[in-house]
Amino acid sequence: MDNNITEVVAALIWNEDKFMICQRPAHKARGLLWEFVGGKVELGETKEQALIRECREELAITVSVGAVFMDVLHEYPDLTVHLTLFNSSIAEGVPQRIEHNDIRWITADEIGNYEFCPADKEILRRIVSNSCKP
Repeated sequence: MDNNITEVVAALIWNEDKFMICQRPAHKARGLLWEFVGGKVELGETKEQALIRECREELAITVSVGAVFMDVLHEYPDLTVHLTLFNSSIAEGVPQRIEHNDIRWITADEIGNYEFCPADKEILRRIVSNSCKP
């Protein structure tokens, strides 16, 4: 694996026709942009394990990780990420704002109302073109 690429995982969590988005904290890189919950894969973790850990740390929920929805390679000025987005569902808990500025449930039609992290743009286009639940 290329050491210059950061492996990142995220969850596409549906609740009927809405999916969850989270707003990054103001003090972080890409602050106040919207994203899917998730984070970096730590050494020795599988992507699924990383996603379960991140959802627990960031939202205090336990997720059930399904199939990969899609993956994206994106170059930011400060890092290159390989983002794997998994279809997921909440197995336990109610999402809490531990890390994020805000949490919303939106429909595909509402995507245009939010400013997302650039790495998510391709994913959002696919969600709109599917425009139905996975």
